[in-house]
Amino acid sequence: QVQLAESGGGSVQSGGSLRLSCAASGYTYSSKCMGWFRQVPGKEREGVATIDSDGNKNYAESLKGRFTISPDNAKNTLYLQMDSLKPEATAMYYCAAGYSGSMCPTVEAGMFDYWGQGTQVTVSS
Repeated sequence: QVQLAESGGGSVQSGGSLRLSCAASGYTYSSKCMGWFRQVPGKEREGVATIDSDGNKNYAESLKGRFTISPDNAKNTLYLQMDSLKPEATAMYYCAAGYSGSMCPTVEAGMFDYWGQGTQVTVSS
């Protein structure tokens, strides 16, 4: 059974940093597309970053240069380093896995099979 477990969320001030982790079990993520998404109440889940099996990374335009997605294959863990955080980054952040198509850079949330429970990030001004 595939399980994804996010951690690392918390409360920070604007300009601060957080590193989110997504530990995967029952799943060899190195051969698939994985991603981070976020959601605020009343809005749709939006893509933050994805990484494919070749290590190609894609980011939401507004996050480029401040967020970094990276895998640790040995630990079966996916990270999201978030720097220079802004209040609008406040959301529940989710790790996703299980998409095996060719559209990893632009894949929508609904195409992933597996999700974690989420970790809350709150950025205060």
